[in-house]
Amino acid sequence: MLRVNGIDRVALGMLLARFGLELRLVAHGEVIPGSYWGESEAGLIGERLYARLDTPLHSVLHEAAHYVCMTPERRTGLDRDAGGDDAEECGVCFLQILLADTLPGVGRERLCDDMDAWGYSFREGSTRAWLAGDARDARAWLLARDLVGCDGLPTWRVRVSDPRTCPSP
Repeated sequence: MLRVNGIDRVALGMLLARFGLELRLVAHGEVIPGSYWGESEAGLIGERLYARLDTPLHSVLHEAAHYVCMTPERRTGLDRDAGGDDAEECGVCFLQILLADTLPGVGRERLCDDMDAWGYSFREGSTRAWLAGDARDARAWLLARDLVGCDGLPTWRVRVSDPRTCPSP
């Protein structure tokens, strides 16, 4: 499993900064503030994303995607639990995969493997199968909220409004 210590942390910090998030590294063995899952999993408090060098990258990208996808009201009081419904959770999973494509030496294939190894579960049985099937609903959810463009790439914005529409590709 790819961890924070195995990637370009400057590139990760710059990616998060594009969304107004600050990466804060926590010392080895310390409790990660704002971690929903505990142990080595990333945490969110306000505009800060906490991780250790042993934090799985998929966890960092997942929490960052939660920050991007949540409503402004939820973002304001953010402390550990990002909330959201099932459709938003699917949007979060899709966005974290897109973000992996922007990091040197990572990419969607590697992230899909790590998501499967961690235990993400999709009806189709694997993350790759989900991307080829039901993920189109997640893409539409992101598109409607201006979090991905009509080209399917991140817009580098956080959610600010209700859904919009875009012509079909």
